Parts: sequence; structure tokens; C-alpha cells
Amino acid sequence: MLTLINTNTMIPAVSPIGLDYIAETVSKVGIKVDIVDLCLSDDPINSLKDYFANHTTGLVGVSFRNVDDCFWPSAKWFVPGLAETVRTIRNMTDAPIVVGGVGFSIFAQRIVEYTGADFGICGDGEQAIVSLFNELQKTKCFEKVDGLIWHRNGEMSSNPPAWNAQLSLPTNRDAIDNQTYFQKGGQCGLETKRGCNRKCIYCADPLAKGTTLRLRKPSEVADEAESLIAKGIDVLHLCDSEFNIPPNHAYAVCEEFKRRSVGKQLRWYTYMAVVPFDTALAKAMRNAGCVGIDFTGDSACPKMLKTYRQPHLKKDLASAVHLCRQNGIKVMIDLLLGGPGETALTAAETIDFIKKINPDCAGAPLGVRIYPNTEMAHLVAAEGPLETNPNIRRKYPGTVDFFRPTFYISAALGEQPAALIQDLIAGDKRFFGPVQEQTPEADVDNPSTDHNYNDNAELVEAVKKGARGAYWHILRELRSS
Repeated sequence: MLTLINTNTMIPAVSPIGLDYIAETVSKVGIKVDIVDLCLSDDPINSLKDYFANHTTGLVGVSFRNVDDCFWPSAKWFVPGLAETVRTIRNMTDAPIVVGGVGFSIFAQRIVEYTGADFGICGDGEQAIVSLFNELQKTKCFEKVDGLIWHRNGEMSSNPPAWNAQLSLPTNRDAIDNQTYFQKGGQCGLETKRGCNRKCIYCADPLAKGTTLRLRKPSEVADEAESLIAKGIDVLHLCDSEFNIPPNHAYAVCEEFKRRSVGKQLRWYTYMAVVPFDTALAKAMRNAGCVGIDFTGDSACPKMLKTYRQPHLKKDLASAVHLCRQNGIKVMIDLLLGGPGETALTAAETIDFIKKINPDCAGAPLGVRIYPNTEMAHLVAAEGPLETNPNIRRKYPGTVDFFRPTFYISAALGEQPAALIQDLIAGDKRFFGPVQEQTPEADVDNPSTDHNYNDNAELVEAVKKGARGAYWHILRELRSS
């Protein structure tokens, strides 16, 4: 028996598609699998107690999706909660515990050490957890398990992940209660590929999913979409890092959706790079059911785009919005304000230009989350001692540790950077602006002032009343009403 536990209790509820894929993969090879979904439990601790009081298992797999909320100034860190969950499970069963998931994979060894888990799986978990389960029953030759983190002779050992060139995933989506997630979360997810080969200085996706693009067959993606449609789910969010990288795969998925009339049965949203994006792709996406795109815009200032290593230009941002308007696609531009070299002038250039090109909405958070082993981390290290760096913001004492939520906000923006950005936004409701650090905690968590989706009561209430779609789109509609 393999027991899988979803620890992500963030609301609105987000369906754990990774556990769905893993559970289906495990079942196909004949391993019995149970899922304990703490997100759908009114009392997570008692749910764990009830389960382990009545079940014996050979391995407990704990899914960890988010290390923190990646949002300043809330800077909520979820790793201590994971450690508490691992301790709770440890007191209920003698079975070994393995942790995995996207958030876990960014800090794999650190999280295993911090939580006291027996194992961790960095990267894709579908085949790795099958291999680990089998080794536990046989020779315990853990060197054979791709991506495994484990204790050996008092030290931590780690195997490199296996990034299979051809990605194939189960399509049934029967292991998780996706219907309930749709009711409580307003959307469900689906992957068309994994990996990211872009060079953005700040992004942790290549650390968690690899730097090679691993594509699913469009027919398999469409099979999965149809499986969800059959369950009554008619709004999806594609969970790719950037749907249009590479563009030929995006076209192929859209063509398969169109051929099967998938787009007539559901609406879907996606993340995209600003380039490449042209008229043909915009039309193909709309014909396939796409109703909203969240573009990784970062900035409209050439200097900052170069710093972030973005290949697009200001004109490309304008073109992206124009193409979405022409094809009836809602458009969000996600900005990244406060990075290295950001000044009041560069921020003003970005915000003024975004106002001019008129997307439906724009995320304007302040602060770049710093992840280890990224170019951003190297740039910060080159600026001198971390503890005295005026650009670093954090909510914990002692030594600067990127394992914990640590943000970069250019000191050139002044002593009150959030107030500066809000002044530049000047009340424009298209912008989800930053929250000032001096704001009381009650206001920091007020979703009307930003678009931090974690524990967003306004979103939860909107979904309860029937709102469906990407959370940025729901929040924009609420502001417009």
C-alpha cells in the first residue's frame, strides 16, 4: 500500500494534479494507493488520525506544492507547517515518509533535513515513487531511484532527476475529487509539457522541472481535457511555465483541441511568454477555447527587460495586448517591480506604458523572490555582504537564507517603495498594486489591494457564488462590478 497526502490547504482550493498523475501511474503497475486530501478536510489532523488508525501502509508520500506565497510583504513560509505534518504522520505510522512536489524540488535536500522526512524525490515523481516503493520491498538499492534524496551513513545522498525527453502522463484524472475542487476553486489544471529553457534570472521553474522542454503528445493532452469535461469541469488553467514555448507545440495542442471540439466545451487560461506570439497563434488559441492569457511581462523598460533577461521589447507587449483584443481573449500582464537597477523613472516608464496599451489588468507586485542557484542569487551575492545589503527585504532574523522568503527591492526606489508604486498607479483599477509594509496585518491580507491568491476570502466567496476562471480574471471582474 502507498499512501499519498496532499498538504496544500491554500484557499481557494487548487487541485493537486501532481498527486493525480502519480496515483494513476502507481495504480497502473499494480500498487494499491490511497489518497488523504487535507485540503478537502474540515479537520486535517483528525483525518490523518482516522486514516492511520484504520490502515497499514508501506510508504507515505507527502506532496509539497508551495514553499511560500512568493509575495511581499506577507512572506508566508509554509515549510514549518510541512515539518509539523511530517512529525504528526511519524507519530501515527512506522512507514517511511517521502516528500515531493514542485515546491519541494527547489529546496529538496534542505526540506528533507528540516522536516526529518526519510526520503525526498526531486523532479518528476511518477516513476520515481514506483521505483522507491519497489526498492523498499526488495534490496533497498536507493541509488537506482531517480531524483531520490536519502540518508546514508549519517549523511545526505542525492540522485539526479531523470528528465525523460518524451513526457507521458495518465489522462483519467480519477484519483482526486476534481469535481469538488472545481466547485471550491473555480478551475482545474492540466499540463501540456514540463521544463523551461528560458533564461529569466529569477525563475525557479528550471530548478524544479528541468531546463529541457519535455512535451506531451497533443492527443494525450486532449484525452485528459475530455476526461475532465466528462466530470463536469468546463474551465481549465494550463499549468505550463509558458504555453507558447515552443510555439509549434502550442499550435499542435490547439489544433487537436479544435479537431475534437474541445474548445466548444470548455474555457481555458494559460501563462505565456510575450514572444513568440502572432496573429496565427492568437486565432488558433481562441478557436481552441482559450479565453485568457497571463503574460510574463516583467517590465516595459528596456533596461529592466535586459536585466531580467527577457527577449521581448515594449512593442511586443503592445502587440500581445492588441492580438488578444482582436481575438476576444482577456489579457493580464504580470510585472516584476523592484529588481536590480529599478528606479522611480524605470518603474514610471513601465506603469505609464502598461496604462497606454490597456490590458484588462496588470499585476504590479513589489519585490523579486530570490531563489538559490539562480542568476538573481548570483547578482545579489556580487553586491556584497547579504546582511548589510539595503536591497534585501525579509521577515526573519539572523543570517540571510534564501531557503526562507527573501526578497529584492531596489533601494533606489526610496524608503517607501510601495507608496511610490501606488502613486504611479494613481488608483487605476486595472493594476493589482503592492501593499505597504507599514499597513496593519488585516490590510496586508486584504485581497482588494493586491492579487495574492493565498487565503483570499474575496476569491473564495466569488467562487462560492459561481465565479469560474483564472483568479486574476475573477478579481478584475469584481473590481469592475
